[in-house]
Amino acid sequence: MLDEFGRAGFLLLFALAFPLLPIGASVVLGLFKIRPKRPDPVKTATYECGVETEGDALGQFHVRYYVYALIFVIFDVEILLLYPWAVSLPHTGFGGFFAGALFLLILVVGFVYDWAKKALEWA
Repeated sequence: MLDEFGRAGFLLLFALAFPLLPIGASVVLGLFKIRPKRPDPVKTATYECGVETEGDALGQFHVRYYVYALIFVIFDVEILLLYPWAVSLPHTGFGGFFAGALFLLILVVGFVYDWAKKALEWA
């Protein structure tokens, strides 16, 4: 048991240490004034394919874009889960069919709710 979970634990530690070590080193080097800190307009400018930005780079977006993207991800994952469900349906029997049908029913109810709240309209 330790052999199986030891490998997963090692990978988890590596996955946590890999991004945290460079960040920690940057903070330590900044505290000891080893890392240079010379901001200028070129370094702090937002890079947009060479095109100069117009207005504030931290502009706010309407929340409807995020809702629309979230709905897309939910229904995209639904399609992703439908194929393995359909392929394994002969092996799972009625229980598998009922579970998949319940999953689809919940998503259809959510879709109808989104449609009724006009969350799928841009204007």
